[in-house]
Amino acid sequence: MKTYNFKVVVEPDEDFDGKPAGWHAYCPLLEQQGASTWGETEADALKNIDSVVRMVVESMREHGERIPEEPADQVEVTVEPRVAVTV
Repeated sequence: MKTYNFKVVVEPDEDFDGKPAGWHAYCPLLEQQGASTWGETEADALKNIDSVVRMVVESMREHGERIPEEPADQVEVTVEPRVAVTV
């Protein structure tokens, strides 16, 4: 069993008029697989990206895809916001 700690980015989001519209959250390493979401608050966005990353990793496992283990700056344990997935 391995535990993956993925770096996530959470940043303020804006609507088309440049007005605040919640928070955008994504996992750079898994963004091509769909690991991107949003939330009305920063906490909501973090909660949502946790769920999305878990779903992406589970889908990758089900389809026999390799779960990335590098680069080290994207998959490691730090004090930055991260999502840990145990598989």
